[in-house]
Amino acid sequence: MNDFIAERDRPVLENSGLASFDELWALKLEAVDEPNVERGGWSSVYRLEMGETAYYLKRQSNHLTRSLLHPLGEPTFAREFRNIQRYQQLGIPTLQASFFGCRKVADEQRAILLTRALDGWEDLDSCLARWPQLDETRRSAIIRAVGELARTLHQVGQVHGCFYPKHIFLREQEGRWQACLIDLEKTRPLLLGRRDRIKDLEPLLRRAQRLGDEGMRALLAAYLNDEHAMEPWLQRLRQRRMDKESRA
Repeated sequence: MNDFIAERDRPVLENSGLASFDELWALKLEAVDEPNVERGGWSSVYRLEMGETAYYLKRQSNHLTRSLLHPLGEPTFAREFRNIQRYQQLGIPTLQASFFGCRKVADEQRAILLTRALDGWEDLDSCLARWPQLDETRRSAIIRAVGELARTLHQVGQVHGCFYPKHIFLREQEGRWQACLIDLEKTRPLLLGRRDRIKDLEPLLRRAQRLGDEGMRALLAAYLNDEHAMEPWLQRLRQRRMDKESRA
């Protein structure tokens, strides 16, 4: 695969001398958290600021995922990059990829994924942490934005696979809340109808209990776009939650 460089970011990268895989790989930066050392390799995230534009630079080595198409494994960033492109093609709000590339160096598989930072956005987890301080208008707008995001995702036939509050980012612009998704590694096609949709939604509702029963009903109403159709969905979601908790 040839390296991908987004045209809007090419001038910034070229002016900073960072428009190639080798330059981005060699760049000395402080990781924003501890490296992920699962899957037999490592993966790290760094914040990179160039002028007025901020990015997150992700580098990994031998951090592989296996599938029928890639039985020997491929970098997890390759899957994430494909899913970012798929989401954009399908109109699902998500990250903006700026650079992607892979290299085989001896017995090492390296990969880089550079995305624009979501500065000005806040993850749903953070919103929930200050939920009591938010007025009713903001709460309702946030719930509606999340429900509409889930509806958009499923209507175009995609399952996120990790639909947690920490992976949903929000921002308020001109009095309206927008929502987008990050962490797309586990995204897959929606194949099993309501079963897949319930499986995708339940972890979100389980982790967002601060919304309360009324808030969860409002989120589901926004998702279904029909508040009168929610009772069967609530029953299925509650049953799946009980099943998960009984196995915990």
